[in-house]
Amino acid sequence: MDPIIAIVLIIAALAAGIGAGYALFYKKGVEAGVEKRKHDAEAIIGSAEQQAERIVEDAEKDADNKKKSALIEAKDEIHKLRTEADKEIKDRRAELSRQERRMQQKEENLDKKTDNLEKKEETLNQKIKSADEKLKEADSIKKSQMDILERISEFTKDQAKEYIISKLEDDLVHEKAVKVAAYEQIIKDECQEKARSYISLAIAKVAADQVSEAAVSVVPLPNDEMKGRIIGREGRNIRTLETLTGVDLIIDDTPEAITISCFDQIRREVARIALEKLIADGRIHPTRIEEMVEKARREVEYRIKQEGERAVIETNVHGLNHELIKLIGRLKFRTSYRQNVLDHSIEVAKLCGVLASELGVDANMARRAGLLHDIGKALTSEIEGSHVQIGVDVCKKYNENPVIIHAVEAHHNDVEPKTVIACIVQAADAISAARPAARSENYESYIKRLQKLEEICNSYDGVEKCFAVQAGREVRIMVVPDVINDEKMVLVARQIAQQIETEMDYPGQIKVNLIRESRVTDYAK
Repeated sequence: MDPIIAIVLIIAALAAGIGAGYALFYKKGVEAGVEKRKHDAEAIIGSAEQQAERIVEDAEKDADNKKKSALIEAKDEIHKLRTEADKEIKDRRAELSRQERRMQQKEENLDKKTDNLEKKEETLNQKIKSADEKLKEADSIKKSQMDILERISEFTKDQAKEYIISKLEDDLVHEKAVKVAAYEQIIKDECQEKARSYISLAIAKVAADQVSEAAVSVVPLPNDEMKGRIIGREGRNIRTLETLTGVDLIIDDTPEAITISCFDQIRREVARIALEKLIADGRIHPTRIEEMVEKARREVEYRIKQEGERAVIETNVHGLNHELIKLIGRLKFRTSYRQNVLDHSIEVAKLCGVLASELGVDANMARRAGLLHDIGKALTSEIEGSHVQIGVDVCKKYNENPVIIHAVEAHHNDVEPKTVIACIVQAADAISAARPAARSENYESYIKRLQKLEEICNSYDGVEKCFAVQAGREVRIMVVPDVINDEKMVLVARQIAQQIETEMDYPGQIKVNLIRESRVTDYAK
């Protein structure tokens, strides 16, 4: 036991003895007297001292025993650790011995392999020397043979090589030309046959009616007295109607009818609806005319939206911007050579879908391009420029696919078509416009316009031939190369375009193409 703990125990025992003696002394002191209390206290103290000495002895004995036990345990632990360390050292030494043996065996094997490689290298060097000698001998023989061949053929080595290569090139050029011409002819025949088949199939599947549009509308009247009411006092009613709608009202001797004249079909339709409403209502005065014109405009706008939605549903084109749908509806009131542009666009979209399906192209994309190819015509009266450029700008504004934008831009060859869909739109547009009864024009004025166009072009020096194509929308001029050079072509093209603008009246725009070509022709006999 720890000495400090023993001392504490002794002090505690002494305190307990003193306390007990004091208590006993206090209890019996009065009865037994002072002597008795003293004697008892001394006896208690003596007993406490003996007990404390016994406790100290026991504590010392216990401490000695624990010390000896701890020493024995420490010796056993040291012996155990020493034994384990010896065993580990022995194992490591054995492992090192095994590794040394393996390393020695590997070194021996490497030495053997090195000896073998040296022997093989020596043998290989001997073979190389022998091969070099044989190559030198072969070169000598080859050189002697080449000298003999050159002497016999009277050609050097380089001359013979050039002769053979040139002969081979000539033969290959001829064979390639023959095969290319044969393949081109086969491809042309197949393409023409397939094109006729696809176009005939598309035309057969799309049968569209055509109604010629005019520049006037006739409104029937219940009686001739209504003409006076429409004219109004001092003509104020008819002036108000013409001012608000922008049309001309023709009131002549035609019984029970009024003619509305205007090239803008939207304004003409607004005037027709407003006039019919006024006739039905019977109250005709400037204020009422303003109300009816405003209602007519709202009706026309609603009809434009309905026509656009009808076209989208009929052509199965989805995902168009609502503003584009409105512009498509406006095409209902736009004509091109008396062909309704909306009906033409729907027809082109259907033709594009059929042609794309036959060619294995995306039919939905083709129908979309066909429906939007003339979208610029809805704004030609409001925005300057050709309907092609206006259409391209509109499609870009509403984030259309670049394939659609390119097809719109290329459908009149303003740019070269680079996609199959652009070519399909071109073909469908030509089919729809060129079919019988699709478009009508005064043929006499049409022919005179083409003749005038060619006459202007032929009047310039250096012009060999000229051709008005695409219904007079383009003129192609062949010039004499010796008279007009490349720099002068730009000036001549500009002069022709300015003269056409000054002397001719024509719809849209005319493209002036100058072609300068030099050809050399020879014949093999």
